[in-house]
Amino acid sequence: MKAFSALALAAAIIPNVAAHYRFTSLIVDGAATPDFQYVRPYTSYNSPVTDVKSKAFTCNTGSTPAPGIANVRAGSTLGFKLDQAIYHPGVINVYLGRVPSGQTAATWDGSGANWFRISQLSAVTNGGSSISWPANNLASYSFTIPSSVPTGQYLVRIEHIALHVAQSFGGAQFYIACGQINVTGGGSGSPGPLVSIPGVYTGNEPGILININWPIPPTYTQPGPALWP
Repeated sequence: MKAFSALALAAAIIPNVAAHYRFTSLIVDGAATPDFQYVRPYTSYNSPVTDVKSKAFTCNTGSTPAPGIANVRAGSTLGFKLDQAIYHPGVINVYLGRVPSGQTAATWDGSGANWFRISQLSAVTNGGSSISWPANNLASYSFTIPSSVPTGQYLVRIEHIALHVAQSFGGAQFYIACGQINVTGGGSGSPGPLVSIPGVYTGNEPGILININWPIPPTYTQPGPALWP
């Protein structure tokens, strides 16, 4: 009986220890939507993306279209929910990718220089005495869809860049997901700078190739193009 109890306990604990966190659903109008209804499902359950030049870097490994496209008002708050809280030290970026003419948020593969960055959650530094990570322990992350973004369909892409083993090239771990949205009530802004994903990073950026443990970095440079607007 004791042996059975020990095995049952191990079976319950091991999946939680082994599995990394994943972004699985959108939060629309303050309510979490069903997992992968609007977020593209992907085949990578436990392993993050580490190759910033790979096709998987767009929307994660083996991503396929989600069944739905969420209607989101320009100027409103949108969010991503995780299946468990973030536990690696790191930072968050959010990008919007405008869907090209003739395609939809469900059919576009994310290729081309159509992406721009709209939100970040960076590190907090104080000159080398300490560094902290506001993204730690978050089970969701919310941000504003710019009110001036043009009406239309977009992919919204989130990445948490885990930096606990980023002291060597390719060590940074990217936890990525893409949501499919239709922006309504948009404005006449001109988003930019526009980038391609993959292509936005080389892997040598100081915010990606970094030893966060020792010596403690006196500052932190968030990777990515300038935020818009």
